[in-house]
Amino acid sequence: MGRAFVYVILGGGVAAGYAALEFARRGISHGELCIISEESVAPYERPALSKGFLLPEAPARLPSFHTCVGANDERLTPKWYREHGIELVLGTSVKSADVRRKTLFIATGETISYKFLIIATGARALKLEEFGVSGSDAENVCYLRNLADATRLVNVMQSCSGGNAIVIGGGYIGMECAAALVTNKIKVTMVFPEKHCMARLFTPKIAEFYENYYKSKGVRFVKGTVLSSFENDSAGKVTAVILRDGARLPADMVVVGIGIRANTSLFEGQLQLEKGGIKVNGQMQTSNNSVYAVGDVAAFPVKLFGNDIRRLEHVDSARKTARHAVAAIMAPDKTGDLNYLPFFYSRVFTLSWQFYGDNVGEVIHYGDFSSGRFGAYWLVKGQIIGAFLEGGNREDYEAIAKAVRLKLKVKDVAELERQGIDFAVRESQKAISEGGLVVEKPTYAWHATAGVAVAVSIAAFAYWYGWRRRRW
Repeated sequence: MGRAFVYVILGGGVAAGYAALEFARRGISHGELCIISEESVAPYERPALSKGFLLPEAPARLPSFHTCVGANDERLTPKWYREHGIELVLGTSVKSADVRRKTLFIATGETISYKFLIIATGARALKLEEFGVSGSDAENVCYLRNLADATRLVNVMQSCSGGNAIVIGGGYIGMECAAALVTNKIKVTMVFPEKHCMARLFTPKIAEFYENYYKSKGVRFVKGTVLSSFENDSAGKVTAVILRDGARLPADMVVVGIGIRANTSLFEGQLQLEKGGIKVNGQMQTSNNSVYAVGDVAAFPVKLFGNDIRRLEHVDSARKTARHAVAAIMAPDKTGDLNYLPFFYSRVFTLSWQFYGDNVGEVIHYGDFSSGRFGAYWLVKGQIIGAFLEGGNREDYEAIAKAVRLKLKVKDVAELERQGIDFAVRESQKAISEGGLVVEKPTYAWHATAGVAVAVSIAAFAYWYGWRRRRW
Protein backbone atom coordinates (compact mmCIF):
# COMPACT_ATOMS: atom_id res chain seq x y z
CA MET A 1 0.00 0.00 0.00
CA GLY A 2 1.33 3.42 -0.82
CA ARG A 3 0.56 7.06 -1.43
CA ALA A 4 2.14 9.62 -3.71
CA PHE A 5 2.70 13.33 -3.12
CA VAL A 6 4.40 16.04 -5.11
CA TYR A 7 6.20 17.37 -2.03
CA VAL A 8 7.17 15.54 1.15
CA ILE A 9 8.79 17.09 4.23
CA LEU A 10 10.51 14.49 6.40
CA GLY A 11 10.61 15.77 9.97
CA GLY A 12 8.16 17.77 12.03
CA GLY A 13 10.25 20.42 13.76
CA VAL A 14 10.62 24.16 13.26
CA ALA A 15 11.83 23.90 9.66
CA ALA A 16 8.84 21.78 8.63
CA GLY A 17 6.36 24.40 9.78
CA TYR A 18 8.13 27.26 8.00
CA ALA A 19 8.47 25.21 4.83
CA ALA A 20 4.77 24.35 4.93
CA LEU A 21 3.78 28.00 5.26
CA GLU A 22 6.03 28.92 2.33
CA PHE A 23 4.51 26.16 0.19
CA ALA A 24 1.00 27.36 1.04
CA ARG A 25 1.81 30.96 0.17
CA ARG A 26 3.24 29.86 -3.16
CA GLY A 27 -0.05 28.27 -4.08
CA ILE A 28 0.36 24.51 -3.90
CA SER A 29 -2.83 22.53 -4.41
CA HIS A 30 -4.62 20.48 -1.78
CA GLY A 31 -3.17 17.02 -1.45
CA GLU A 32 0.25 17.87 -2.89
CA LEU A 33 2.18 18.19 0.39
CA CYS A 34 2.77 15.67 3.17
CA ILE A 35 4.71 16.10 6.43
CA ILE A 36 5.99 12.99 8.18
CA SER A 37 6.99 13.34 11.84
CA GLU A 38 7.88 11.04 14.70
CA GLU A 39 6.26 13.51 17.09
CA SER A 40 2.54 13.31 17.73
CA VAL A 41 1.87 17.05 17.34
CA ALA A 42 2.05 19.52 14.48
CA PRO A 43 5.32 21.49 14.09
CA TYR A 44 6.09 23.92 16.90
CA GLU A 45 8.69 26.48 17.94
CA ARG A 46 11.26 24.29 19.67
CA PRO A 47 13.03 27.14 21.56
CA ALA A 48 9.93 27.50 23.74
CA LEU A 49 10.77 24.18 25.37
CA SER A 50 13.78 25.59 27.23
CA LYS A 51 12.11 28.90 27.99
CA GLY A 52 8.39 29.56 28.49
CA PHE A 53 7.43 25.88 28.72
CA LEU A 54 9.53 25.45 31.88
CA LEU A 55 8.09 28.37 33.82
CA PRO A 56 6.41 27.50 37.13
CA GLU A 57 3.55 29.96 36.62
CA ALA A 58 1.47 30.50 33.47
CA PRO A 59 3.80 28.36 31.34
CA ALA A 60 3.59 28.32 27.56
CA ARG A 61 1.64 25.35 26.21
CA LEU A 62 0.45 24.26 22.81
CA PRO A 63 -1.25 25.48 20.72
CA SER A 64 0.29 28.84 21.70
CA PHE A 65 3.71 28.10 20.20
CA HIS A 66 2.98 26.20 17.02
CA THR A 67 5.01 27.51 14.11
CA CYS A 68 5.22 30.15 12.78
CA VAL A 69 4.67 32.49 15.76
CA GLY A 70 8.42 32.62 16.28
CA ALA A 71 8.69 34.97 13.31
CA ASN A 72 5.56 36.88 14.30
CA ASP A 73 3.67 35.07 11.56
CA GLU A 74 0.68 32.74 11.29
CA ARG A 75 0.18 30.05 13.93
CA LEU A 76 -0.17 26.78 12.08
CA THR A 77 -2.49 24.64 14.17
CA PRO A 78 -3.67 21.20 12.99
CA LYS A 79 -6.77 22.97 11.68
CA TRP A 80 -4.60 25.17 9.46
CA TYR A 81 -3.02 22.11 7.84
CA ARG A 82 -6.44 20.57 7.21
CA GLU A 83 -7.75 23.80 5.68
CA HIS A 84 -4.77 23.96 3.34
CA GLY A 85 -4.99 20.32 2.30
CA ILE A 86 -1.64 19.40 3.85
CA GLU A 87 -1.36 15.82 5.07
CA LEU A 88 0.17 15.36 8.53
CA VAL A 89 1.51 11.88 9.17
CA LEU A 90 2.32 12.15 12.88
CA GLY A 91 3.72 9.75 15.44
CA THR A 92 5.34 7.77 12.64
CA SER A 93 8.95 6.99 11.87
CA VAL A 94 10.53 6.30 8.50
CA LYS A 95 12.33 2.96 8.49
CA SER A 96 14.20 3.42 5.23
CA ALA A 97 14.52 5.75 2.25
CA ASP A 98 15.37 5.14 -1.38
CA VAL A 99 16.26 8.46 -2.99
CA ARG A 100 16.84 6.86 -6.39
CA ARG A 101 13.28 5.57 -6.43
CA LYS A 102 11.96 8.62 -4.55
CA THR A 103 10.31 6.45 -1.93
CA LEU A 104 10.05 6.44 1.87
CA PHE A 105 9.08 3.33 3.82
CA ILE A 106 7.32 4.17 7.08
CA ALA A 107 6.85 2.08 10.21
CA THR A 108 3.20 1.30 9.46
CA GLY A 109 4.28 -0.63 6.39
CA GLU A 110 3.08 2.06 4.01
CA THR A 111 5.25 3.55 1.27
CA ILE A 112 5.18 7.24 0.46
CA SER A 113 6.60 8.49 -2.83
CA TYR A 114 7.45 12.05 -3.81
CA LYS A 115 8.62 14.27 -6.61
CA PHE A 116 10.54 16.55 -4.24
CA LEU A 117 11.74 15.70 -0.74
CA ILE A 118 12.81 18.17 1.95
CA ILE A 119 14.84 16.52 4.70
CA ALA A 120 14.13 18.34 7.95
CA THR A 121 15.06 15.56 10.34
CA GLY A 122 16.97 17.87 12.66
CA ALA A 123 19.18 16.35 15.31
CA ARG A 124 18.96 14.17 18.38
CA ALA A 125 20.35 14.76 21.85
CA LEU A 126 23.59 12.94 22.57
CA LYS A 127 23.17 10.36 25.34
CA LEU A 128 25.54 9.72 28.23
CA GLU A 129 25.85 6.12 27.12
CA GLU A 130 27.68 7.32 24.00
CA PHE A 131 30.43 8.52 26.37
CA GLY A 132 30.57 5.34 28.41
CA VAL A 133 28.23 6.41 31.23
CA SER A 134 25.22 4.18 31.86
CA GLY A 135 22.04 4.91 33.80
CA SER A 136 20.51 7.85 31.96
CA ASP A 137 17.25 5.92 31.71
CA ALA A 138 16.59 6.59 35.41
CA GLU A 139 13.30 8.33 36.09
CA ASN A 140 14.95 11.53 37.36
CA VAL A 141 17.51 11.94 34.56
CA CYS A 142 16.23 14.29 31.85
CA TYR A 143 17.22 15.37 28.36
CA LEU A 144 15.58 18.17 26.39
CA ARG A 145 15.00 17.96 22.68
CA ASN A 146 11.27 17.54 22.04
CA LEU A 147 7.88 18.08 23.61
CA ALA A 148 7.87 14.71 25.36
CA ASP A 149 11.25 15.51 26.92
CA ALA A 150 10.03 18.92 28.08
CA THR A 151 6.86 17.47 29.59
CA ARG A 152 8.89 14.90 31.47
CA LEU A 153 11.32 17.57 32.67
CA VAL A 154 8.46 19.66 34.02
CA ASN A 155 7.04 16.69 35.92
CA VAL A 156 10.43 15.89 37.46
CA MET A 157 10.99 19.55 38.42
CA GLN A 158 7.62 19.70 40.13
CA SER A 159 8.59 16.75 42.30
CA CYS A 160 11.97 18.30 43.23
CA SER A 161 11.10 21.77 44.51
CA GLY A 162 13.76 22.79 47.02
CA GLY A 163 15.97 19.87 45.99
CA ASN A 164 19.29 19.57 44.19
CA ALA A 165 19.63 19.46 40.43
CA ILE A 166 22.84 18.61 38.62
CA VAL A 167 23.09 20.02 35.10
CA ILE A 168 25.59 18.17 32.92
CA GLY A 169 26.83 20.48 30.17
CA GLY A 170 27.60 24.18 29.93
CA GLY A 171 26.16 25.02 26.52
CA TYR A 172 22.78 26.38 25.36
CA ILE A 173 20.61 23.71 26.93
CA GLY A 174 22.60 23.60 30.14
CA MET A 175 22.49 27.36 30.65
CA GLU A 176 18.81 27.79 29.79
CA CYS A 177 17.71 24.77 31.82
CA ALA A 178 19.77 25.93 34.80
CA ALA A 179 17.96 29.27 34.71
CA ALA A 180 14.59 27.49 34.54
CA LEU A 181 15.51 25.23 37.46
CA VAL A 182 16.42 28.24 39.60
CA THR A 183 13.12 29.87 38.69
CA ASN A 184 11.43 26.67 39.90
CA LYS A 185 13.21 27.04 43.29
CA ILE A 186 15.63 24.18 42.74
CA LYS A 187 19.30 24.37 43.78
CA VAL A 188 21.56 23.97 40.75
CA THR A 189 25.10 22.73 40.18
CA MET A 190 26.47 22.86 36.65
CA VAL A 191 29.19 20.39 35.61
CA PHE A 192 31.16 20.63 32.37
CA PRO A 193 34.70 19.87 31.16
CA GLU A 194 35.51 23.24 29.60
CA LYS A 195 37.17 26.16 31.36
CA HIS A 196 34.02 28.27 31.10
CA CYS A 197 30.39 28.12 30.02
CA MET A 198 29.30 28.40 26.36
CA ALA A 199 32.87 27.62 25.32
CA ARG A 200 32.01 27.31 21.62
CA LEU A 201 30.88 30.95 21.49
CA PHE A 202 31.80 32.97 24.60
CA THR A 203 35.21 34.44 25.29
CA PRO A 204 36.49 33.89 28.86
CA LYS A 205 35.63 37.50 29.69
CA ILE A 206 32.06 37.20 28.42
CA ALA A 207 31.62 33.85 30.14
CA GLU A 208 32.83 35.31 33.43
CA PHE A 209 29.97 37.82 33.40
CA TYR A 210 27.30 35.15 32.92
CA GLU A 211 28.84 32.76 35.41
CA ASN A 212 28.96 35.50 38.03
CA TYR A 213 25.33 36.36 37.32
CA TYR A 214 24.32 32.72 37.69
CA LYS A 215 26.30 32.50 40.93
CA SER A 216 24.32 35.47 42.23
CA LYS A 217 21.23 33.34 41.65
CA GLY A 218 22.70 30.48 43.67
CA VAL A 219 24.10 28.36 40.83
CA ARG A 220 27.33 26.50 41.56
CA PHE A 221 29.86 25.70 38.82
CA VAL A 222 32.11 22.63 38.73
CA LYS A 223 34.40 23.00 35.72
CA GLY A 224 37.15 20.94 34.16
CA THR A 225 35.61 17.55 34.93
CA VAL A 226 32.88 15.23 33.71
CA LEU A 227 30.33 12.79 35.02
CA SER A 228 31.68 9.26 35.45
CA SER A 229 28.79 7.40 37.13
CA PHE A 230 25.56 7.60 39.11
CA GLU A 231 24.57 6.42 42.55
CA ASN A 232 21.05 5.01 42.66
CA ASP A 233 18.59 3.97 45.35
CA SER A 234 16.85 0.61 45.46
CA ALA A 235 14.21 1.83 43.02
CA GLY A 236 16.82 2.91 40.48
CA LYS A 237 16.41 6.63 41.09
CA VAL A 238 19.61 8.69 40.93
CA THR A 239 20.65 10.00 44.34
CA ALA A 240 24.12 11.33 43.47
CA VAL A 241 26.50 11.85 40.59
CA ILE A 242 30.14 10.84 40.75
CA LEU A 243 32.61 12.96 38.82
CA ARG A 244 35.82 11.87 37.15
CA ASP A 245 37.86 13.68 39.80
CA GLY A 246 36.13 11.63 42.50
CA ALA A 247 33.75 14.31 43.74
CA ARG A 248 30.28 13.20 44.81
CA LEU A 249 27.32 15.54 44.27
CA PRO A 250 23.94 14.71 45.88
CA ALA A 251 21.16 14.86 43.31
CA ASP A 252 17.38 14.82 43.31
CA MET A 253 17.38 15.21 39.53
CA VAL A 254 19.83 15.43 36.65
CA VAL A 255 19.52 17.38 33.39
CA VAL A 256 21.84 16.39 30.56
CA GLY A 257 22.73 18.78 27.74
CA ILE A 258 25.94 17.54 26.12
CA GLY A 259 25.27 18.31 22.48
CA ILE A 260 23.36 16.97 19.52
CA ARG A 261 24.00 14.85 16.44
CA ALA A 262 22.31 15.45 13.09
CA ASN A 263 19.85 12.76 12.00
CA THR A 264 21.47 11.62 8.76
CA SER A 265 21.34 7.82 9.09
CA LEU A 266 18.51 7.30 6.57
CA PHE A 267 20.59 8.88 3.82
CA GLU A 268 24.11 7.69 4.53
CA GLY A 269 25.49 6.09 1.39
CA GLN A 270 22.84 7.82 -0.73
CA LEU A 271 23.60 11.54 -0.29
CA GLN A 272 26.86 13.41 0.18
CA LEU A 273 27.61 14.22 3.81
CA GLU A 274 29.88 16.89 5.31
CA LYS A 275 30.44 18.54 8.70
CA GLY A 276 28.24 15.92 10.33
CA GLY A 277 25.25 16.80 8.15
CA ILE A 278 23.87 16.45 4.65
CA LYS A 279 25.80 18.65 2.23
CA VAL A 280 23.70 21.05 0.14
CA ASN A 281 24.36 23.89 -2.28
CA GLY A 282 23.16 27.48 -1.96
CA GLN A 283 19.68 26.36 -3.03
CA MET A 284 19.62 23.81 -0.15
CA GLN A 285 19.73 21.08 -2.80
CA THR A 286 21.59 17.86 -1.99
CA SER A 287 23.68 15.68 -4.27
CA ASN A 288 20.36 14.31 -5.55
CA ASN A 289 18.52 17.07 -7.43
CA SER A 290 15.10 15.96 -6.14
CA VAL A 291 16.16 16.13 -2.49
CA TYR A 292 16.73 19.21 -0.31
CA ALA A 293 17.91 19.46 3.30
CA VAL A 294 17.25 22.24 5.81
CA GLY A 295 17.78 23.13 9.45
CA ASP A 296 20.16 21.37 11.82
CA VAL A 297 20.76 18.50 9.40
CA ALA A 298 21.92 20.70 6.51
CA ALA A 299 25.55 21.64 5.87
CA PHE A 300 25.43 24.62 3.51
CA PRO A 301 27.79 27.25 2.04
CA VAL A 302 27.87 30.56 3.92
CA LYS A 303 28.64 33.38 1.50
CA LEU A 304 29.87 35.63 4.28
CA PHE A 305 32.66 33.15 4.99
CA GLY A 306 33.72 32.59 1.39
CA ASN A 307 31.18 29.79 0.91
CA ASP A 308 32.73 27.73 3.67
CA ILE A 309 30.40 24.82 4.47
CA ARG A 310 28.74 25.21 7.87
CA ARG A 311 26.13 23.24 9.78
CA LEU A 312 24.38 25.72 12.07
CA GLU A 313 22.40 24.44 15.04
CA HIS A 314 19.96 27.26 15.63
CA VAL A 315 16.31 28.06 15.06
CA ASP A 316 17.00 31.09 12.85
CA SER A 317 18.91 28.92 10.40
CA ALA A 318 16.10 26.35 10.43
CA ARG A 319 13.49 28.96 9.58
CA LYS A 320 15.41 30.65 6.80
CA THR A 321 16.87 27.56 5.14
CA ALA A 322 13.39 26.00 5.07
CA ARG A 323 11.86 28.98 3.32
CA HIS A 324 14.75 29.19 0.88
CA ALA A 325 14.49 25.53 -0.07
CA VAL A 326 10.80 25.93 -0.89
CA ALA A 327 11.54 29.02 -2.98
CA ALA A 328 14.23 27.10 -4.85
CA ILE A 329 11.83 24.21 -5.53
CA MET A 330 8.89 26.35 -6.60
CA ALA A 331 10.76 29.09 -8.47
CA PRO A 332 14.28 27.86 -9.25
CA ASP A 333 14.94 30.46 -11.96
CA LYS A 334 14.06 33.32 -9.60
CA THR A 335 15.86 32.05 -6.50
CA GLY A 336 19.52 32.81 -5.96
CA ASP A 337 21.84 31.19 -3.49
CA LEU A 338 21.06 31.70 0.17
CA ASN A 339 22.98 34.61 1.65
CA TYR A 340 22.66 33.77 5.32
CA LEU A 341 24.05 35.76 8.23
CA PRO A 342 24.71 33.33 11.11
CA PHE A 343 22.70 34.45 14.11
CA PHE A 344 22.42 33.14 17.67
CA TYR A 345 20.60 34.48 20.70
CA SER A 346 19.53 33.50 24.19
CA ARG A 347 17.48 34.91 27.04
CA VAL A 348 17.91 33.87 30.66
CA PHE A 349 16.63 35.61 33.77
CA THR A 350 16.63 39.32 32.83
CA LEU A 351 19.58 38.91 30.46
CA SER A 352 19.40 38.82 26.69
CA TRP A 353 22.17 38.61 24.11
CA GLN A 354 22.60 38.30 20.36
CA PHE A 355 25.54 37.23 18.22
CA TYR A 356 26.11 37.55 14.47
CA GLY A 357 28.79 36.15 12.21
CA ASP A 358 31.79 34.11 13.30
CA ASN A 359 33.82 34.12 16.52
CA VAL A 360 37.33 33.84 15.08
CA GLY A 361 40.18 36.33 14.89
CA GLU A 362 41.12 39.15 17.24
CA VAL A 363 38.55 39.91 19.95
CA ILE A 364 37.79 43.45 21.05
CA HIS A 365 35.58 43.73 24.13
CA TYR A 366 33.74 46.94 24.94
CA GLY A 367 31.13 48.42 27.22
CA ASP A 368 30.39 48.19 30.93
CA PHE A 369 30.41 44.59 32.12
CA SER A 370 29.38 45.67 35.62
CA SER A 371 26.12 47.17 34.33
CA GLY A 372 25.27 44.32 31.99
CA ARG A 373 25.57 46.34 28.78
CA PHE A 374 28.60 45.17 26.88
CA GLY A 375 29.75 43.41 23.75
CA ALA A 376 32.58 42.21 21.58
CA TYR A 377 33.77 42.37 17.99
CA TRP A 378 35.84 39.74 16.19
CA LEU A 379 38.27 41.11 13.59
CA VAL A 380 40.04 39.37 10.72
CA LYS A 381 42.40 41.44 8.57
CA GLY A 382 40.93 44.62 10.01
CA GLN A 383 37.32 43.74 9.22
CA ILE A 384 34.48 42.92 11.59
CA ILE A 385 33.39 39.34 10.97
CA GLY A 386 31.59 38.69 14.26
CA ALA A 387 29.72 40.73 16.86
CA PHE A 388 28.15 40.01 20.26
CA LEU A 389 25.97 42.28 22.38
CA GLU A 390 24.28 41.92 25.74
CA GLY A 391 21.59 44.35 26.86
CA GLY A 392 21.08 46.24 23.60
CA ASN A 393 18.00 47.73 22.00
CA ARG A 394 16.56 47.05 18.57
CA GLU A 395 18.71 49.66 16.84
CA ASP A 396 21.84 48.26 18.50
CA TYR A 397 21.18 44.70 17.38
CA GLU A 398 20.38 45.76 13.84
CA ALA A 399 23.61 47.76 13.81
CA ILE A 400 25.88 44.88 14.80
CA ALA A 401 24.15 42.64 12.25
CA LYS A 402 24.84 45.21 9.53
CA ALA A 403 28.41 45.69 10.73
CA VAL A 404 29.09 41.98 10.25
CA ARG A 405 27.29 41.63 6.93
CA LEU A 406 29.13 44.67 5.57
CA LYS A 407 32.43 43.50 7.12
CA LEU A 408 33.09 47.03 8.30
CA LYS A 409 36.75 48.03 8.25
CA VAL A 410 38.42 49.08 11.49
CA LYS A 411 41.34 51.50 11.26
CA ASP A 412 41.93 52.03 14.98
CA VAL A 413 41.32 49.11 17.36
CA ALA A 414 41.64 51.32 20.43
CA GLU A 415 38.99 53.66 19.05
CA LEU A 416 36.73 50.69 18.30
CA GLU A 417 37.01 49.57 21.91
CA ARG A 418 36.25 53.10 23.12
CA GLN A 419 33.24 53.63 20.86
CA GLY A 420 31.79 50.15 21.27
CA ILE A 421 28.24 49.84 19.94
CA ASP A 422 28.30 53.44 18.69
CA PHE A 423 30.87 52.41 16.07
CA ALA A 424 28.51 49.84 14.58
CA VAL A 425 25.54 52.20 14.64
CA ARG A 426 27.39 55.07 12.97
CA GLU A 427 29.58 53.21 10.51
CA SER A 428 26.90 50.81 9.28
CA GLN A 429 24.56 53.72 8.58
CA LYS A 430 27.37 55.56 6.82
CA ALA A 431 28.35 52.54 4.68
CA ILE A 432 24.78 51.89 3.62
CA SER A 433 24.21 55.56 2.78
CA GLU A 434 27.39 55.84 0.74
CA GLY A 435 27.06 52.49 -1.00
CA GLY A 436 23.32 52.54 -1.57
CA LEU A 437 23.15 49.10 0.00
CA VAL A 438 20.00 47.56 1.35
CA VAL A 439 20.79 45.24 4.24
CA GLU A 440 18.19 42.80 5.50
CA LYS A 441 17.16 43.65 9.03
CA PRO A 442 17.61 40.86 11.54
CA THR A 443 14.19 39.30 11.78
CA TYR A 444 14.46 38.79 15.51
CA ALA A 445 16.48 41.83 16.54
CA TRP A 446 13.87 43.09 18.95
CA HIS A 447 13.85 39.89 21.00
CA ALA A 448 16.38 41.00 23.52
CA THR A 449 14.87 44.44 24.00
CA ALA A 450 11.50 42.91 24.70
CA GLY A 451 13.13 40.36 26.95
CA VAL A 452 14.77 42.86 29.25
CA ALA A 453 11.58 44.87 29.46
CA VAL A 454 9.28 42.02 30.38
CA ALA A 455 11.57 39.76 32.34
CA VAL A 456 10.80 41.48 35.63
CA SER A 457 8.24 38.87 36.51
CA ILE A 458 7.40 35.26 35.76
CA ALA A 459 4.00 36.24 34.46
CA ALA A 460 5.57 38.66 32.03
CA PHE A 461 7.92 35.95 30.85
CA ALA A 462 5.01 33.69 30.05
CA TYR A 463 3.24 36.47 28.17
CA TRP A 464 6.42 37.06 26.19
CA TYR A 465 7.00 33.42 25.30
CA GLY A 466 3.65 32.37 24.09
CA TRP A 467 0.35 33.65 25.20
CA ARG A 468 0.14 36.52 22.73
CA ARG A 469 1.90 35.03 19.70
CA ARG A 470 5.19 36.68 20.50
CA ARG A 471 8.42 35.45 18.96
CA TRP A 472 10.73 32.72 20.08
